[in-house]
Amino acid sequence: MQSPNEASDGASVAGISRQRLVLVSGLSTSILLSTVYFPGEPRLALLFGLGMLLGITLYHAAFGFTSAYRRLFVYRNVSGVQAQLVLVGVTTLLFAPLLANGSIFGQALGGAVAPVALQVAIGAFAFGVGMQLGGGCGSGTLLAIGGGSLRMIVTLAAFITGSFWASLHMEWWQGLPSMGAVSLGKSLGWPVAVVLQLGMLCIVALVLWHWGDQDSQRSGPGFPDWQSLVRGPWPLLFAALMLALLSALTLVIAGHPWTITWAFTLWGAKVAVWSGWDPATSGFWNGAFQHAALNNSIFEDVTSVMNIGIMLGALCAAALARGFASGNRRVPLSSLVAAIVGGFLMGYGARIAFGCNIGAFLSGVASTSLHGWLWILAALPGNWVGTRLRPYFGLQN
Repeated sequence: MQSPNEASDGASVAGISRQRLVLVSGLSTSILLSTVYFPGEPRLALLFGLGMLLGITLYHAAFGFTSAYRRLFVYRNVSGVQAQLVLVGVTTLLFAPLLANGSIFGQALGGAVAPVALQVAIGAFAFGVGMQLGGGCGSGTLLAIGGGSLRMIVTLAAFITGSFWASLHMEWWQGLPSMGAVSLGKSLGWPVAVVLQLGMLCIVALVLWHWGDQDSQRSGPGFPDWQSLVRGPWPLLFAALMLALLSALTLVIAGHPWTITWAFTLWGAKVAVWSGWDPATSGFWNGAFQHAALNNSIFEDVTSVMNIGIMLGALCAAALARGFASGNRRVPLSSLVAAIVGGFLMGYGARIAFGCNIGAFLSGVASTSLHGWLWILAALPGNWVGTRLRPYFGLQN
Protein backbone atom coordinates (compact mmCIF):
# COMPACT_ATOMS: atom_id res chain seq x y z
CA MET A 1 0.00 0.00 0.00
CA GLN A 2 1.25 3.49 -0.85
CA SER A 3 1.74 5.97 1.94
CA PRO A 4 -0.02 9.36 1.62
CA ASN A 5 3.34 10.99 0.89
CA GLU A 6 4.13 8.50 -1.86
CA ALA A 7 0.69 9.02 -3.42
CA SER A 8 1.17 12.78 -3.27
CA ASP A 9 4.61 12.53 -4.85
CA GLY A 10 3.23 10.34 -7.62
CA ALA A 11 0.43 12.78 -8.35
CA SER A 12 2.93 15.65 -8.40
CA VAL A 13 5.18 13.86 -10.89
CA ALA A 14 2.18 13.03 -13.08
CA GLY A 15 1.07 16.65 -12.96
CA ILE A 16 4.50 17.92 -14.00
CA SER A 17 4.62 15.39 -16.83
CA ARG A 18 1.22 16.57 -18.05
CA GLN A 19 2.36 20.20 -18.03
CA ARG A 20 5.47 19.25 -20.01
CA LEU A 21 3.31 17.42 -22.53
CA VAL A 22 1.10 20.51 -22.88
CA LEU A 23 4.17 22.70 -23.38
CA VAL A 24 5.62 20.40 -26.04
CA SER A 25 2.24 20.24 -27.78
CA GLY A 26 1.91 24.03 -27.78
CA LEU A 27 5.39 24.61 -29.13
CA SER A 28 4.99 21.86 -31.74
CA THR A 29 1.68 23.32 -32.92
CA SER A 30 3.25 26.78 -33.17
CA ILE A 31 6.17 25.46 -35.20
CA LEU A 32 3.82 23.47 -37.44
CA LEU A 33 1.61 26.50 -38.13
CA SER A 34 4.64 28.66 -38.88
CA THR A 35 6.05 26.02 -41.22
CA VAL A 36 2.84 25.24 -43.08
CA TYR A 37 1.14 28.63 -43.32
CA PHE A 38 3.84 31.30 -43.04
CA PRO A 39 6.96 30.10 -44.89
CA GLY A 40 6.62 32.81 -47.52
CA GLU A 41 4.88 35.33 -45.27
CA PRO A 42 7.46 36.79 -42.86
CA ARG A 43 5.06 39.56 -41.86
CA LEU A 44 2.39 37.08 -40.73
CA ALA A 45 5.01 34.92 -39.04
CA LEU A 46 6.19 37.94 -37.05
CA LEU A 47 2.63 38.85 -36.08
CA PHE A 48 1.99 35.25 -35.03
CA GLY A 49 5.08 35.47 -32.82
CA LEU A 50 3.90 38.78 -31.38
CA GLY A 51 0.57 37.13 -30.60
CA MET A 52 2.37 34.40 -28.67
CA LEU A 53 4.36 36.99 -26.70
CA LEU A 54 1.13 38.83 -25.92
CA GLY A 55 -0.42 35.59 -24.68
CA ILE A 56 2.59 34.84 -22.48
CA THR A 57 2.56 38.35 -21.03
CA LEU A 58 -1.17 38.33 -20.34
CA TYR A 59 -1.00 34.93 -18.66
CA HIS A 60 2.12 35.42 -16.54
CA ALA A 61 0.85 38.76 -15.23
CA ALA A 62 -2.80 37.68 -14.99
CA PHE A 63 -3.30 41.00 -16.77
CA GLY A 64 -7.05 41.25 -17.16
CA PHE A 65 -9.54 44.05 -17.65
CA THR A 66 -12.59 42.19 -16.32
CA SER A 67 -11.21 41.25 -12.91
CA ALA A 68 -9.57 44.67 -12.56
CA TYR A 69 -12.90 46.47 -12.94
CA ARG A 70 -14.64 44.01 -10.62
CA ARG A 71 -12.01 44.51 -7.89
CA LEU A 72 -12.36 48.25 -8.41
CA PHE A 73 -16.12 48.23 -7.80
CA VAL A 74 -16.30 45.59 -5.09
CA TYR A 75 -13.10 46.10 -3.08
CA ARG A 76 -11.82 49.51 -4.23
CA ASN A 77 -8.70 47.68 -5.36
CA VAL A 78 -7.24 49.98 -7.99
CA SER A 79 -3.99 48.16 -8.81
CA GLY A 80 -5.32 46.57 -12.01
CA VAL A 81 -6.82 49.81 -13.32
CA GLN A 82 -3.64 51.73 -12.47
CA ALA A 83 -1.69 49.23 -14.58
CA GLN A 84 -4.13 49.88 -17.44
CA LEU A 85 -3.48 53.61 -17.16
CA VAL A 86 0.25 52.98 -17.46
CA LEU A 87 -0.39 50.73 -20.46
CA VAL A 88 -2.53 53.33 -22.24
CA GLY A 89 -0.14 56.18 -21.42
CA VAL A 90 3.01 54.43 -22.60
CA THR A 91 1.26 53.10 -25.72
CA THR A 92 0.14 56.65 -26.53
CA LEU A 93 3.74 57.86 -26.29
CA LEU A 94 4.93 55.05 -28.57
CA PHE A 95 2.10 55.48 -31.09
CA ALA A 96 2.28 59.27 -31.44
CA PRO A 97 5.51 59.66 -33.45
CA LEU A 98 4.63 56.66 -35.60
CA LEU A 99 1.12 57.86 -36.47
CA ALA A 100 2.27 61.46 -36.87
CA ASN A 101 4.79 60.30 -39.47
CA GLY A 102 2.21 58.10 -41.19
CA SER A 103 4.63 55.39 -42.28
CA ILE A 104 7.77 53.52 -41.30
CA PHE A 105 10.14 51.43 -43.44
CA GLY A 106 7.73 51.90 -46.35
CA GLN A 107 4.81 50.51 -44.32
CA ALA A 108 1.78 52.83 -44.16
CA LEU A 109 0.43 53.27 -40.63
CA GLY A 110 -3.13 54.04 -39.58
CA GLY A 111 -4.63 54.44 -36.12
CA ALA A 112 -7.71 52.83 -34.60
CA VAL A 113 -10.05 55.74 -35.33
CA ALA A 114 -13.82 55.23 -35.41
CA PRO A 115 -16.94 57.41 -35.17
CA VAL A 116 -18.00 59.02 -31.91
CA ALA A 117 -21.48 57.61 -32.12
CA LEU A 118 -24.43 56.47 -30.06
CA GLN A 119 -23.81 52.92 -31.26
CA VAL A 120 -20.37 53.01 -29.59
CA ALA A 121 -21.88 53.93 -26.22
CA ILE A 122 -24.60 51.27 -26.45
CA GLY A 123 -22.19 48.60 -27.65
CA ALA A 124 -19.58 49.39 -25.00
CA PHE A 125 -22.19 49.28 -22.23
CA ALA A 126 -23.42 45.89 -23.44
CA PHE A 127 -19.82 44.70 -23.68
CA GLY A 128 -19.18 45.81 -20.10
CA VAL A 129 -22.12 43.77 -18.81
CA GLY A 130 -21.00 40.81 -20.90
CA MET A 131 -17.43 40.96 -19.58
CA GLN A 132 -18.54 40.29 -16.05
CA LEU A 133 -21.00 37.53 -16.96
CA GLY A 134 -18.75 35.89 -19.54
CA GLY A 135 -15.72 35.99 -17.25
CA GLY A 136 -13.31 37.84 -19.51
CA CYS A 137 -13.04 40.43 -22.27
CA GLY A 138 -11.74 39.64 -25.77
CA SER A 139 -8.12 39.13 -24.73
CA GLY A 140 -9.21 37.55 -21.43
CA THR A 141 -11.29 34.96 -23.27
CA LEU A 142 -8.33 33.95 -25.44
CA LEU A 143 -6.05 33.94 -22.39
CA ALA A 144 -8.36 31.68 -20.39
CA ILE A 145 -8.85 29.24 -23.27
CA GLY A 146 -5.09 29.00 -23.64
CA GLY A 147 -4.93 28.21 -19.93
CA GLY A 148 -7.34 25.30 -20.41
CA SER A 149 -10.68 26.78 -19.31
CA LEU A 150 -13.63 24.80 -20.67
CA ARG A 151 -16.14 27.45 -19.61
CA MET A 152 -14.42 30.09 -21.70
CA ILE A 153 -14.79 27.95 -24.82
CA VAL A 154 -18.54 28.40 -24.32
CA THR A 155 -18.01 32.13 -23.86
CA LEU A 156 -16.01 32.27 -27.09
CA ALA A 157 -18.67 30.39 -29.05
CA ALA A 158 -21.32 32.85 -27.85
CA PHE A 159 -18.91 35.74 -28.50
CA ILE A 160 -18.49 34.62 -32.12
CA THR A 161 -22.25 34.21 -32.54
CA GLY A 162 -23.04 37.65 -31.15
CA SER A 163 -20.33 39.32 -33.19
CA PHE A 164 -21.54 37.81 -36.46
CA TRP A 165 -25.17 38.56 -35.61
CA ALA A 166 -24.32 42.22 -35.03
CA SER A 167 -22.58 42.44 -38.40
CA LEU A 168 -25.93 41.73 -40.05
CA HIS A 169 -27.42 44.79 -38.33
CA MET A 170 -24.54 47.23 -38.84
CA GLU A 171 -26.36 49.33 -41.43
CA TRP A 172 -29.16 50.02 -38.93
CA TRP A 173 -26.75 50.89 -36.12
CA GLN A 174 -24.76 53.21 -38.35
CA GLY A 175 -27.95 55.21 -38.94
CA LEU A 176 -27.98 56.36 -35.29
CA PRO A 177 -26.64 59.83 -34.31
CA SER A 178 -22.90 60.22 -34.83
CA MET A 179 -20.29 62.98 -34.69
CA GLY A 180 -18.11 61.11 -37.14
CA ALA A 181 -14.53 60.07 -36.48
CA VAL A 182 -12.48 62.49 -34.37
CA SER A 183 -8.71 62.14 -34.06
CA LEU A 184 -7.30 64.51 -31.46
CA GLY A 185 -3.86 64.12 -33.00
CA LYS A 186 -5.08 65.41 -36.34
CA SER A 187 -7.47 68.01 -34.90
CA LEU A 188 -5.21 69.54 -32.25
CA GLY A 189 -1.77 68.44 -33.41
CA TRP A 190 0.05 65.42 -32.00
CA PRO A 191 2.05 67.18 -29.25
CA VAL A 192 -1.07 68.87 -27.84
CA ALA A 193 -3.15 65.69 -28.12
CA VAL A 194 -0.53 63.59 -26.32
CA VAL A 195 -0.09 66.11 -23.50
CA LEU A 196 -3.88 66.38 -23.13
CA GLN A 197 -4.33 62.61 -22.96
CA LEU A 198 -1.48 62.06 -20.54
CA GLY A 199 -2.88 64.82 -18.36
CA MET A 200 -6.28 63.09 -18.31
CA LEU A 201 -4.68 59.77 -17.42
CA CYS A 202 -2.72 61.42 -14.59
CA ILE A 203 -5.89 63.00 -13.20
CA VAL A 204 -7.65 59.64 -13.24
CA ALA A 205 -4.65 58.01 -11.54
CA LEU A 206 -4.62 60.70 -8.86
CA VAL A 207 -8.35 60.26 -8.16
CA LEU A 208 -7.91 56.50 -7.90
CA TRP A 209 -4.93 56.92 -5.60
CA HIS A 210 -7.00 58.98 -3.15
CA TRP A 211 -10.18 56.92 -3.46
CA GLY A 212 -8.79 53.38 -3.65
CA ASP A 213 -7.84 50.97 -0.92
CA GLN A 214 -4.32 51.89 0.15
CA ASP A 215 -3.22 48.28 0.67
CA SER A 216 -3.89 47.56 -3.01
CA GLN A 217 -1.45 50.29 -4.01
CA ARG A 218 1.62 49.09 -2.17
CA SER A 219 4.42 48.70 -4.66
CA GLY A 220 5.74 45.23 -5.32
CA PRO A 221 8.77 44.33 -7.43
CA GLY A 222 8.94 46.31 -10.64
CA PHE A 223 10.55 43.56 -12.71
CA PRO A 224 10.54 39.76 -12.48
CA ASP A 225 13.66 37.79 -11.64
CA TRP A 226 14.99 35.23 -14.13
CA GLN A 227 12.94 32.35 -12.75
CA SER A 228 9.74 34.41 -12.71
CA LEU A 229 10.47 35.61 -16.22
CA VAL A 230 10.04 32.02 -17.43
CA ARG A 231 7.44 30.65 -15.04
CA GLY A 232 5.71 33.79 -13.78
CA PRO A 233 4.17 35.57 -12.06
CA TRP A 234 5.04 38.93 -13.61
CA PRO A 235 4.46 42.28 -11.87
CA LEU A 236 1.65 44.32 -13.39
CA LEU A 237 3.92 47.28 -14.14
CA PHE A 238 6.35 45.12 -16.10
CA ALA A 239 3.45 43.53 -17.99
CA ALA A 240 1.99 46.95 -18.84
CA LEU A 241 5.32 48.05 -20.33
CA MET A 242 5.64 44.78 -22.26
CA LEU A 243 2.10 45.06 -23.65
CA ALA A 244 2.74 48.66 -24.71
CA LEU A 245 5.91 47.67 -26.54
CA LEU A 246 4.22 44.71 -28.24
CA SER A 247 1.29 46.95 -29.23
CA ALA A 248 3.70 49.40 -30.87
CA LEU A 249 5.45 46.57 -32.71
CA THR A 250 2.05 45.37 -33.93
CA LEU A 251 1.35 48.83 -35.33
CA VAL A 252 4.71 48.86 -37.13
CA ILE A 253 4.39 45.37 -38.62
CA ALA A 254 0.65 45.16 -39.29
CA GLY A 255 0.20 48.81 -40.26
CA HIS A 256 -2.66 49.14 -37.76
CA PRO A 257 -3.01 48.75 -33.97
CA TRP A 258 -3.69 45.54 -32.07
CA THR A 259 -7.28 44.31 -32.38
CA ILE A 260 -9.09 41.19 -31.17
CA THR A 261 -12.79 40.97 -31.98
CA TRP A 262 -12.81 41.40 -35.76
CA ALA A 263 -11.55 37.83 -36.00
CA PHE A 264 -14.57 36.56 -34.06
CA THR A 265 -16.90 38.29 -36.53
CA LEU A 266 -15.01 36.70 -39.41
CA TRP A 267 -15.01 33.23 -37.86
CA GLY A 268 -18.76 33.46 -37.31
CA ALA A 269 -19.32 34.49 -40.92
CA LYS A 270 -17.23 31.59 -42.21
CA VAL A 271 -19.30 29.15 -40.14
CA ALA A 272 -22.47 30.78 -41.49
CA VAL A 273 -21.28 30.42 -45.10
CA TRP A 274 -20.47 26.78 -44.45
CA SER A 275 -24.04 26.41 -43.10
CA GLY A 276 -25.56 27.88 -46.27
CA TRP A 277 -25.76 31.62 -45.52
CA ASP A 278 -25.34 33.91 -48.55
CA PRO A 279 -23.08 36.92 -47.71
CA ALA A 280 -24.50 38.81 -50.69
CA THR A 281 -27.61 39.43 -48.57
CA SER A 282 -25.62 41.60 -46.13
CA GLY A 283 -24.44 45.11 -46.89
CA PHE A 284 -21.66 44.80 -44.30
CA TRP A 285 -20.19 41.71 -45.93
CA ASN A 286 -20.27 43.30 -49.37
CA GLY A 287 -17.56 45.73 -48.30
CA ALA A 288 -14.25 45.17 -50.09
CA PHE A 289 -12.26 44.33 -46.95
CA GLN A 290 -14.92 42.05 -45.47
CA HIS A 291 -15.54 40.29 -48.78
CA ALA A 292 -11.83 39.59 -49.27
CA ALA A 293 -11.40 38.33 -45.71
CA LEU A 294 -14.37 36.03 -46.07
CA ASN A 295 -12.96 34.49 -49.23
CA ASN A 296 -9.41 34.09 -47.91
CA SER A 297 -8.03 31.71 -45.29
CA ILE A 298 -8.11 32.84 -41.67
CA PHE A 299 -4.32 32.38 -41.79
CA GLU A 300 -4.22 35.37 -44.13
CA ASP A 301 -6.13 37.54 -41.67
CA VAL A 302 -3.85 39.49 -39.30
CA THR A 303 -6.25 39.53 -36.35
CA SER A 304 -7.00 35.81 -36.64
CA VAL A 305 -3.32 34.94 -36.81
CA MET A 306 -2.55 37.03 -33.73
CA ASN A 307 -5.52 35.61 -31.79
CA ILE A 308 -4.33 32.07 -32.47
CA GLY A 309 -0.88 33.15 -31.34
CA ILE A 310 -2.30 34.59 -28.11
CA MET A 311 -4.03 31.32 -27.26
CA LEU A 312 -0.93 29.26 -27.98
CA GLY A 313 1.27 31.71 -26.06
CA ALA A 314 -1.05 31.54 -23.05
CA LEU A 315 -1.07 27.73 -23.32
CA CYS A 316 2.74 27.59 -23.23
CA ALA A 317 2.87 30.07 -20.35
CA ALA A 318 0.30 28.05 -18.41
CA ALA A 319 2.36 24.89 -18.88
CA LEU A 320 5.55 26.68 -17.80
CA ALA A 321 3.73 27.93 -14.69
CA ARG A 322 2.31 24.41 -14.17
CA GLY A 323 -1.16 25.87 -14.15
CA PHE A 324 -2.74 24.49 -17.31
CA ALA A 325 -6.32 23.43 -16.51
CA SER A 326 -5.44 23.14 -12.83
CA GLY A 327 -8.87 24.28 -11.63
CA ASN A 328 -12.18 22.45 -11.26
CA ARG A 329 -13.30 21.06 -14.62
CA ARG A 330 -16.98 20.87 -13.64
CA VAL A 331 -19.00 23.93 -14.63
CA PRO A 332 -22.45 24.53 -13.06
CA LEU A 333 -25.35 25.08 -15.44
CA SER A 334 -25.98 28.61 -14.15
CA SER A 335 -22.34 29.49 -14.90
CA LEU A 336 -22.70 28.16 -18.44
CA VAL A 337 -25.83 30.27 -18.93
CA ALA A 338 -23.87 33.32 -17.78
CA ALA A 339 -21.08 32.42 -20.22
CA ILE A 340 -23.57 32.25 -23.11
CA VAL A 341 -25.33 35.50 -22.20
CA GLY A 342 -22.07 37.29 -21.46
CA GLY A 343 -20.32 36.03 -24.56
CA PHE A 344 -23.20 37.07 -26.81
CA LEU A 345 -23.37 40.55 -25.27
CA MET A 346 -19.63 40.99 -25.73
CA GLY A 347 -19.74 39.84 -29.34
CA TYR A 348 -22.69 42.01 -30.28
CA GLY A 349 -21.42 44.98 -28.30
CA ALA A 350 -17.88 44.83 -29.66
CA ARG A 351 -19.03 44.74 -33.26
CA ILE A 352 -21.30 47.79 -33.05
CA ALA A 353 -18.79 49.66 -30.82
CA PHE A 354 -15.86 49.01 -33.20
CA GLY A 355 -13.89 46.91 -30.75
CA CYS A 356 -13.29 45.79 -27.19
CA ASN A 357 -10.91 46.82 -24.40
CA ILE A 358 -8.03 46.29 -26.82
CA GLY A 359 -9.29 47.44 -30.21
CA ALA A 360 -11.49 50.34 -29.00
CA PHE A 361 -10.10 51.41 -25.61
CA LEU A 362 -6.36 50.73 -25.68
CA SER A 363 -5.74 51.09 -29.42
CA GLY A 364 -8.39 53.79 -29.85
CA VAL A 365 -7.19 56.05 -27.04
CA ALA A 366 -3.52 55.45 -27.96
CA SER A 367 -4.45 56.58 -31.49
CA THR A 368 -6.02 59.71 -29.90
CA SER A 369 -9.43 58.69 -31.24
CA LEU A 370 -12.24 60.27 -29.22
CA HIS A 371 -14.33 57.13 -29.63
CA GLY A 372 -11.89 55.27 -27.37
CA TRP A 373 -12.69 57.61 -24.48
CA LEU A 374 -16.43 57.28 -25.15
CA TRP A 375 -16.01 53.50 -25.16
CA ILE A 376 -14.48 53.29 -21.69
CA LEU A 377 -16.93 55.83 -20.24
CA ALA A 378 -19.81 53.60 -21.37
CA ALA A 379 -18.13 50.27 -20.60
CA LEU A 380 -17.45 51.06 -16.93
CA PRO A 381 -21.16 51.44 -16.01
CA GLY A 382 -21.80 48.22 -17.93
CA ASN A 383 -19.16 46.49 -15.82
CA TRP A 384 -20.82 47.83 -12.67
CA VAL A 385 -24.17 46.38 -13.76
CA GLY A 386 -22.53 43.09 -14.75
CA THR A 387 -20.82 42.85 -11.37
CA ARG A 388 -24.19 43.23 -9.65
CA LEU A 389 -25.71 40.54 -11.87
CA ARG A 390 -23.01 37.93 -11.27
CA PRO A 391 -24.45 36.53 -7.99
CA TYR A 392 -27.74 35.72 -9.74
CA PHE A 393 -25.77 33.24 -11.87
CA GLY A 394 -23.88 31.79 -8.92
CA LEU A 395 -20.71 33.71 -9.77
CA GLN A 396 -18.63 35.10 -6.94
CA ASN A 397 -17.35 38.65 -6.86
